[in-house]
Amino acid sequence: MSITQSDVAYTAVATAENGRDGRVATNDGKLDVVVNPPKELGGSGAGTNPEQLFAAGYSACFQGALGVVAKNENADITGSTVTAEVGIGKNDEGFGLIVKISAVIPNVDAATAKDLIEKAHQVCPYSKATRGNITVELAV
Repeated sequence: MSITQSDVAYTAVATAENGRDGRVATNDGKLDVVVNPPKELGGSGAGTNPEQLFAAGYSACFQGALGVVAKNENADITGSTVTAEVGIGKNDEGFGLIVKISAVIPNVDAATAKDLIEKAHQVCPYSKATRGNITVELAV
């Protein structure tokens, strides 16, 4: 379900210069990075790249969603980590993404961990935004 402009509590603003081979910065100056295509895509690999930035955002957002779910389920996720692997490759429309989300939740059994990440995937805004658009694999 979409939100309307009146529902927005915060808006991140970032501006890119020279696309995948330049610079990206936020309007508040908290992020200012050089971006370069990775060597695997013919670039220098000297800076970060959009896939790394997406992986960082997705993993942080998913960890937050996991916290919300864990609180509702009275589950202890202390010491948990979430890793996002974002792959890019050619498809019929040019390029596409694929994501693998892996969670380590040391204080719960495997079945509970699986249940928690599946529920987190339903509430995470990144998961909602990508649902039906890219393949997202979940793993514990």
